[in-house]
Amino acid sequence: MNTSAVAPCELPQDALLRRYSVDGSYADCYVAVTAAPVSHATFVEAFYTTPLFKLERMLLSWFAGRPSTDDQARQLSAGTLDAFAAWSVEERSANQLLLADVSGRTKSWLMSAPADGGTRLLFGSAIVPAARAARATRSPGTVFRVLLRFHKLYSHLLLRAAKSRLESR
Repeated sequence: MNTSAVAPCELPQDALLRRYSVDGSYADCYVAVTAAPVSHATFVEAFYTTPLFKLERMLLSWFAGRPSTDDQARQLSAGTLDAFAAWSVEERSANQLLLADVSGRTKSWLMSAPADGGTRLLFGSAIVPAARAARATRSPGTVFRVLLRFHKLYSHLLLRAAKSRLESR
């Protein structure tokens, strides 16, 4: 893979997000590769402290009353904080972090893995639909389908911003 590229990819078999890729849920995964090794904690901190993600954090503070700081992002990355902005830690491992939003229906996931002297950086999201009682079917919903194109672009830009931040250090 081109080390400057961000691309969609399949979820790894051991991805904590994989459980949300079934039963009508939507799940995606994007990958980028750095030339140098990066710890998982450093990746998580870089991701949540990019200027682009700070904009999202600012919007969450204003419109949802969920403020957050760079120091909290560092604590999250270090494993000493389990709630950050509109998310709480659902599960973590040495190289993965799975967060759930306050509704429990939106998941955010980060994973890092060694790759030819560098690091594979993976970011994914999942939308878990509410069960539809009338038909007992599950679907992410009309609003999500309308916003899917924006979501994919935003996910790509978030991972690219984190990768750039890591490479500028």
